[in-house]
Amino acid sequence: MIRILLVDDHPVVRAGYQRLLELEGRAQVVAQAGSVDEAWAAHRHHAPDLTITDIAMPGSGGLELLRRLREADPQARVIVFSMHDSEMLAERAFDQGASGFVTKSSPPERLIDAVDSVMRGERYIDPAPWREPAHDAGGAHERLASLTQREFEIFQLIARGASAAHCAQALHLSPKTVANHQSVIKEKLGVATLAGLVHIALHCGLLVTGAVEA
Repeated sequence: MIRILLVDDHPVVRAGYQRLLELEGRAQVVAQAGSVDEAWAAHRHHAPDLTITDIAMPGSGGLELLRRLREADPQARVIVFSMHDSEMLAERAFDQGASGFVTKSSPPERLIDAVDSVMRGERYIDPAPWREPAHDAGGAHERLASLTQREFEIFQLIARGASAAHCAQALHLSPKTVANHQSVIKEKLGVATLAGLVHIALHCGLLVTGAVEA
């Protein structure tokens, strides 16, 4: 029996995926979580065989959870399950040690295939076509690739509407550190305003229109 930790900030979504994962009787969702901190505590308590996590959640998000899990246990198996079908986001997840990446727009069986592959020790990437713009105006993808992992996490939070204070709290950083990172991010991306950051996130498929947080 595969013991799974399921992480998503929407309880109804978690319930649906729990039914899917447990349908054939080979897996059991031993714990659920709606935030990174809840997931971190649940992982330490239950020691699941596999964690399946969304990326866009309140607070620091799935990439921060992935980083924490892999630092604590380099052998931790984590599948990122996201509504964002950006190739760059998948690359970031794998750079952080993800074992698999599946988009929520894929057929349900893709998630089951990912679980089976990862539990066999294989890496799984959703074969669905990636949403990349036909024309990368201004080299936005190349500029985003220049961000460090921490800068990318802060960029995502800011693009979703999070304040600097919220970023500091979510990532356990000081407000001054976040402010410094924010200045570097704007310089690397060649923008001067928050609106410019949001535009790049939308252009690169990292943000759904209207998906911002307070």
